[in-house]
Amino acid sequence: MTEPLLIAGREDSLRAELRDVRSAQFRRLVDECERLTSLELPEEHPLASITYLGAGAANLALAHRLTGQSHYLDELRRWLTPALSFPHWGRANLPDHDLDAGWLLHGLGLAYSWAGSALEPHERAALRDKLILQGTRLYDYAVESEGGWWSSSYWQNHNWICYAGLATAGYALRDDHEPAHEWTERAKENFATVLRMLPEDGSNNEGVVYWRYGVPWLVSYLDVLKSTEGLDWFVDSDYLRETFWYRLYQAAPDLERIVDHGDCHDRRSGHPVAMYYKLAAEYRIPQCQWLADKVADEFFWREAYESGVRPGVRAEAYQELLWFDPTAPSEGPEQLPTNRWFTDLGLVVGRTSWEPDAVMVSFKASPGGGHKAWDTSHRIKRETGWTTLNAGHHHPDAGTFALLGHGAYLALDEGYSSRKRTEHHNAVLVDGNGFVNEDRYHVFENLAEEYEAHIVTATLTDGWVHAVSETSAMYDRALGVTRARRHLVLTPGGTVVLLDDLRSEAPRTWTWLLQTEHAARPEGAGEWLAEAGTGCLLVTALDDVTDTDVVPTPVHANPTSSTPSLAIEKVQHTLRRSTAPTERGRFVTVLEPRAWDDTGRSRVTVDESDGTYTVQVSRDGRTETVVLSLELESPVAAPDSATGRGFAGRVSVAATAGVSA
Repeated sequence: MTEPLLIAGREDSLRAELRDVRSAQFRRLVDECERLTSLELPEEHPLASITYLGAGAANLALAHRLTGQSHYLDELRRWLTPALSFPHWGRANLPDHDLDAGWLLHGLGLAYSWAGSALEPHERAALRDKLILQGTRLYDYAVESEGGWWSSSYWQNHNWICYAGLATAGYALRDDHEPAHEWTERAKENFATVLRMLPEDGSNNEGVVYWRYGVPWLVSYLDVLKSTEGLDWFVDSDYLRETFWYRLYQAAPDLERIVDHGDCHDRRSGHPVAMYYKLAAEYRIPQCQWLADKVADEFFWREAYESGVRPGVRAEAYQELLWFDPTAPSEGPEQLPTNRWFTDLGLVVGRTSWEPDAVMVSFKASPGGGHKAWDTSHRIKRETGWTTLNAGHHHPDAGTFALLGHGAYLALDEGYSSRKRTEHHNAVLVDGNGFVNEDRYHVFENLAEEYEAHIVTATLTDGWVHAVSETSAMYDRALGVTRARRHLVLTPGGTVVLLDDLRSEAPRTWTWLLQTEHAARPEGAGEWLAEAGTGCLLVTALDDVTDTDVVPTPVHANPTSSTPSLAIEKVQHTLRRSTAPTERGRFVTVLEPRAWDDTGRSRVTVDESDGTYTVQVSRDGRTETVVLSLELESPVAAPDSATGRGFAGRVSVAATAGVSA
């Protein structure tokens, strides 16, 4: 009989470690299996997703394999019944050909391998035949649809899930079904391409929530490949080696919540403990092991119950047990740089410290999918006619930012929306227009390669963050926008300074947008205060505008068409500042994150001379000075060569309070 997947050669050691170094992970597996016994299973295929059936079967099969306890096998039989009886896997969207099929092929493939001869011959034959049927259906669809949907969508979670499931089932059936070899070879070819295509900086255009949902399937595939064929593709994957840093730097200051660029169902879906363990094991990243343990001890159950992603973290117990390496080093992030630039996604992140009440800004500008995906997908389209980039989870958010501080979300990203609009973000509208092709789900679909935003330059040094985005190419050509350049500075003291330099061929009305949790209220001429629970944001405008108002902005999303009850409805509030029609628009803005009860006042000034703006923010004897030049030299290519052209920042501390040095 074929050796069991993932545990061949280490069953005895795993079993022994359940008593000591793996006892916490064993407890998780036992608890999950106990939960599974309490769930009512459908007799007919529901409209909602059935992905959870695959993970449930895997957990029960592993528990039986390692403990020999018969009640786990009995419960496994109950969980296999609906999956084997349903004529199709998936109902609302592409039955047999998409995520449900991928999840179930993976989970039931593992169950087939782990349960082994413990199942009665007729039970094992029924499971084998169902895996062959569903695997054949998914494989045939992958071949037939190549160049269209997920089969060649190299940067998309559907590709990774479906091919990982197909490969797992193929390896489980390799002695029982000769064509299964074609499944595993096709999956191998696909993932070899995927790993070449992914960005070297480890970023993910779909956002943290879909990173958490999709990237573990890359790891799952590489794990089963390594286990069955002895091929270690972890070693050569720059993406997987770096991707933990993307996740860490998109963690809110409290580390429990997230920065919600891209499609994010909520602010608590983001921590795959199992994958943290695996990345820590493969790459010996101390902060990865540390965060896995912190999440497991402090954050896990809140995410388990509040996450909008299904089947969620509880289903991954079997992976936590298998992927945990007790020898992996563990160390917190306190000594890490507080700032990082992910060049492919054009994502510049900075925080004032690694403390929970720190101020944090996340600023981004790139074409759909990131630079590598955008360039590569257009090249493939020219050469083959294939559509390979499905960046439907990437928003029209180039040049926008999210700001967190004092435990609160102060300047918002919309999170998830079904019809993505620039006006949902902290952006600039031109005559009321956002980016071209917006107000739909996939705003980058069929866009020409020229519609490309980017980070012009960035400086990350001595507690300062300065980045400049250019988004003029994202507007309709009829608007004649020639420059849409945003300077963003985060000072060591946690103040954000924004300078928007806007130019067009004909006079345009430029509208500056700031999204907040609650409506900002006027505090005086050119000042607003937006409250946000434990924090608040003081906004100071240092420019002349003709019109300002604060309006509600509703956002609707249905993250999964199969489950209407998961629809998201929310209202954020938008501070809008508009110019009179002009060919050269300027907005100079200071954002001061504060604790909710901080009523102190700052002195904020700006001076302009020959295109150079000097902004000073003074408070409590401390003055932070930001000097920004509108004219920059050629773009900087990478963080290690960033020189901060056009930027200078300094902090002065007076000997006597209130006196600027």
